[in-house]
Amino acid sequence: MPNTENAFLKFSNVRKTYDQKSLVVDDFNLTVNQGEFITLLGPSGSGKTTVLMMLAGFENVTGGQITINGSPITQIPPHKRNIGMVFQNYALFPHMTVAENLAYPLKVRSLPKPEIRHRVIEFLRLIELEPFANRHPGQLSGGQRQRVALARALIFEPTLVLMDEPLGALDKKLREQMQFEITRLHRRLGFTVIYVTHDQSEALTMSSRIAVFNSGKVQQYATPDALYEQPANAFVASFIGENNLITAGRPVLDGRDTVTTTLPDGTPLVARNGDCSATSRRCVVSIRPEKLAIVRESRQFDNQVAASFMARHYVGDFIRYYFQLAGGGRVVVKLLNDARAPKLQEGQFANLGWMARDSYAFQSDAPNQGDQA
Repeated sequence: MPNTENAFLKFSNVRKTYDQKSLVVDDFNLTVNQGEFITLLGPSGSGKTTVLMMLAGFENVTGGQITINGSPITQIPPHKRNIGMVFQNYALFPHMTVAENLAYPLKVRSLPKPEIRHRVIEFLRLIELEPFANRHPGQLSGGQRQRVALARALIFEPTLVLMDEPLGALDKKLREQMQFEITRLHRRLGFTVIYVTHDQSEALTMSSRIAVFNSGKVQQYATPDALYEQPANAFVASFIGENNLITAGRPVLDGRDTVTTTLPDGTPLVARNGDCSATSRRCVVSIRPEKLAIVRESRQFDNQVAASFMARHYVGDFIRYYFQLAGGGRVVVKLLNDARAPKLQEGQFANLGWMARDSYAFQSDAPNQGDQA
């Protein structure tokens, strides 16, 4: 379990407002252990970058406290916090060579020249750019510039490294290469990372733990597999990975962490209880596309619903099937592209099935048939 008592980095009831009325960050609490790779994940405007800027010292904290190794840092100037930063736009000095860019943070800290030369050579080797030492940033590719920016953030051995959407300007293939480079350096050097992104696959691939943001609040803070397999609420379930959220009626709790409910057409459903209570008026049932099956007579599932086939999208290694439920709503089924992949005609009816253990019921504020205005 993560160590919360002697955490390396700790946010305690941190708040931020710009207009003294609305909170951009609301009662933010987070603990980070030495050497972890923590991602702040959420949609644009959810507060994740504001948290990063407060940690770096570029934004003041409205309330609460941030500590590193138990010592408050909110009154310490940014340049004295010993924090490295990597930005999306690289922020390299265009008039300096690669070697000069790497040497710069060491020079401003007045390290001896032999030590500077040694570290520059070491980090050029680490990022595999030794032959490019005398080139300027404009003579490098995007991936090479990002590697230089990463090395410059690490070369002075910071307490902490902050990364704000560092791969946002790169194409898909280059992003994946840089994800590998960053995690390789993280494993090798053991530095602590706070990483900001809105890219869920990037967060799942790289992180020790992920804090999912929405409207200035953390919805869930957990490991990638826990977020995907055990989401805390409907927002996390819909934001992390592909998901179907099926509108259903009032949830009935059975006391065994299981919920029963019905679709608008009366079809019964059973699911694990996400966050429903005995007073919840309605719910949504969350089920991942890869957990659904197009039912054949010989197979039995806890849940089985009738649906009309709409479309099929070929993605290479798998196929997405789009269905309209008889009781209302649409769902996606994701199946491997193999000989067993069914061939369906538009409008053809099929039964979709899944196990209760693979789905969650979450409380919902969405209108439901039969509710009074």
